[in-house]
Amino acid sequence: MSIVLAFSGGLDTSFCVPYLAETYGEPVYTVTVNTGGLTAEEAAALEAKALELGAAKHLTLDARRDLYDDLLSYLIKGNVLRGGVYPLCVGPERVVQARHVAEAARQLGARAVAHGSTGAGNDQVRFDVALRILGGDLEILTPIRDLGLSRPETAAYLTERGFHASAEKATYSINKGLWGTTIGGRETLTTHDPLPEAAYPDTVAPAEAPDAPLDLTIAFEKGLPVALDGGTLDPVTLIETLNDLGARHGVGRGIHVGDTILGIKGRVAFEAPAPLILITAHRELEKIVLTQWQQFQKNHLADFYGMMLHGAQYFDPVMRDIEAFLDASQEVVTGTVRVRLHKGQVSVLGCDSPHSMFDAGVATYGETNQLWDARDARGFTRIYGLQAYLAHRARQGAVSTPTQKDT
Repeated sequence: MSIVLAFSGGLDTSFCVPYLAETYGEPVYTVTVNTGGLTAEEAAALEAKALELGAAKHLTLDARRDLYDDLLSYLIKGNVLRGGVYPLCVGPERVVQARHVAEAARQLGARAVAHGSTGAGNDQVRFDVALRILGGDLEILTPIRDLGLSRPETAAYLTERGFHASAEKATYSINKGLWGTTIGGRETLTTHDPLPEAAYPDTVAPAEAPDAPLDLTIAFEKGLPVALDGGTLDPVTLIETLNDLGARHGVGRGIHVGDTILGIKGRVAFEAPAPLILITAHRELEKIVLTQWQQFQKNHLADFYGMMLHGAQYFDPVMRDIEAFLDASQEVVTGTVRVRLHKGQVSVLGCDSPHSMFDAGVATYGETNQLWDARDARGFTRIYGLQAYLAHRARQGAVSTPTQKDT
């Protein structure tokens, strides 16, 4: 029998490799699931580190396209920004990472899966919920959480066994992925201080971004991006390209305060150029092709979808119901959007769609139209305000009911 460990290469998962092997006397297989932000050189270094720590075998699995197809595509369709600002950089990754770890465990014939989450944050919940659902009868091992060890204690454990380890935390914790980078540090432990410029790893400071703006044209088919400036790209490449372009122009920075799964408030900084560019463009395209009530219902359901995904409830059947609604709503969300990146801002220059409801041939706003005349307008305004009129009369103490003439 064996154990499969979700391996990031940090102090906690590094501790888990020898600890699990010594404690259970079984081979430990390490798995790194690439959900973006991992270079080939970094992947090679992680593999070498895992093997040095005593892993029987290491696997690096590319899950970027799975992440896009299963989750990010719906964040785009729903224009999901938690709290109106945060594009859910981390939560979706954990679902996909847990799925691939569970699949690797079954293929390797393992009896257990392990992760290095502590007992303090959201990720322990996300991993546990997903692994319990996807892993079947696989045991879930969480040494860091169960032992309650401090960083100095885990570092000492590794040092005693001849492995180089440091208990010192980096000034800022950085988590890079396809859908953005999260940043935590001293400033995110309070609500009043901004992060210093040096804390952002990839985006240039907006004030130092190029003076010349960058204009881009993004093509969408059924709600999803398919081309950039006329060139067709696969979705992963398109997102990575927008992340690079946006970073050069200082686009995508933000700080979000929200509620954690465990019920406390949390604050996180992020840089996510591609999500903010795509959601800004997609939302504008929807304005010209969807009815106002489609947009209203979408906003409500998409906000709920983002809340559930963030809160480790991706596997609840209601999420498939909402995805079906989002899919149906996107049938006509096809067209092109022109955006401008300039000094940290994303602005929409214009958009076009073969399904646009913005028809200048039907009516000129405030002037003439072909679909109704003055008599229709007069009758509509009388009926449209009827309920407010009745409420006003009732609250003014009127005892008589409106006559036919009144209405």
